[in-house]
Amino acid sequence: MTGNTLGWVIVAFVLYLLMMIIVGAWFAKGNNNSEDYFLGGRKLGGFVAALSAQASDMSGWLLMGLPGAIYLVGVGGDGWTAIGLFVGTVLNWLIISTRLRRYTIRANNAVTLPAYFENRFHDNKKILMTVSSITIVIFFLVYCASALAAGGQLFESVFGVDYTVALTIGAIVILVYTFMGGFMAVCTTDFIQGTLMLVAILAVPIIALFFMRQEGMTVASGLAAEGNVANSANFLNLMKYGEQNNNAINIISGLGWGLGYFGMPHILVRFMAVKNEKELKKSKTIAIAWVALSLFFACVIGVIGRAYMQTALVESGSEKIFIEMIKKVFTEEMNAPLIAGIFLCGILAAIMSTADSQLLVSASSVAEDIYKGIIDKKADDKKVLNISRFTVFVIAILAYIIALNPNNTIMGLVSNAWAGFGAAFGPLVLLSLFWKKTNFTGAVAGIVSGALTVIVWDYIPLVNGATLGAATGLYSLVVGFAISFAAIVTAGLIGTAPSEEMLQEFEDVKAGKVE
Repeated sequence: MTGNTLGWVIVAFVLYLLMMIIVGAWFAKGNNNSEDYFLGGRKLGGFVAALSAQASDMSGWLLMGLPGAIYLVGVGGDGWTAIGLFVGTVLNWLIISTRLRRYTIRANNAVTLPAYFENRFHDNKKILMTVSSITIVIFFLVYCASALAAGGQLFESVFGVDYTVALTIGAIVILVYTFMGGFMAVCTTDFIQGTLMLVAILAVPIIALFFMRQEGMTVASGLAAEGNVANSANFLNLMKYGEQNNNAINIISGLGWGLGYFGMPHILVRFMAVKNEKELKKSKTIAIAWVALSLFFACVIGVIGRAYMQTALVESGSEKIFIEMIKKVFTEEMNAPLIAGIFLCGILAAIMSTADSQLLVSASSVAEDIYKGIIDKKADDKKVLNISRFTVFVIAILAYIIALNPNNTIMGLVSNAWAGFGAAFGPLVLLSLFWKKTNFTGAVAGIVSGALTVIVWDYIPLVNGATLGAATGLYSLVVGFAISFAAIVTAGLIGTAPSEEMLQEFEDVKAGKVE
């Protein structure tokens, strides 16, 4: 980009980042206790809850990882993943959200997922609290690193600065407003960012398609153009993308991403924070519509980007396809650099909306669950708030160190963290809400077996120097979810039955007797 063009883009970024920091400062004065900081006092409105949940869910993966994967191998490559995520989102809102909100209130007004597990199973020894909190911190380190890496790639590509410098800028801004404002700041900024993400993801491919039409080009002709290695027929076909996509393992792995939703702490906490069930009902409709449009158009970006861009992007560079499309459309075709800056902020919004949520949930696990729940049960709210803010800082630094490796792909980091949470917590959340025989032993076994399965499957080479994931091609979430689910059910059938008090709480929630 030229100096004048770059100047307007910088103006857009600076204004946007300042707005996010101002929001954090505004909400900082409203944090009087830990429930305010971690759940906003359970006063979240329907629109904010919906867009905040989905924005924190999709992250830079939506605007960089998924379009990049589609750009490389076609709709058949990751189209199944998009379908799995859509189904998972719908099920999460329809069957989990209301029940979880009720149960966290009934379970002694739990404000975090580990606290819910402890109260749900009357765990006086804090075993569930400890195990689940440690799991959250471990996998959120990887997840947060993926967001920071995406931010580094964005600043590097747009401003031409060194990756490390770019990564540092993004990390500092996210840290500042999360540190100050807590849950309401995060949710409000996520609402703004979710709106901006949706506008960007809808507008850019449509405008790019318009310019292709102006030049007499169609998507099919662009894919079939000389120098473009894509086969236009297979590239656009979900069911017939080569032999690899015909493999049932790849289809199961793609669809299996949807299982992760049941165990995502940063999404589930939004359900817990909505002020009433009427607002929650509103959230369901908004969130499902948002995710349907976003996932579909993220795939469209990958396809149209492959046809529209003349310079091929290879391997990890493919994750910058949306950035390159924005630059070409608004700086080369339209000479509108300020608009380019605004839409590039949409990518930054996707990144920041997830990183801030992950930092906050990690902080809640350490401060509320580990420190106050286990170490110092008499700690006052001021001390818990200070520890939570210190934790935000530490987690951000550790995630920053992980993200320093520019060779880490966004898709790879997200995949590992998503699998970890989905396998460790997903089956337990589902069964704890809907199966009254779920007991304490099963809860512990489910978390531990799910988390360990993912770690072994993805990180430990057991087959000729390769991991089980690499050797089989099967996504670790599918395996971990199945093993965790089986462990919980087995313990429920042969272990100690839940107490009468636990069974009564279950029936109260089932009947809606909580408010």
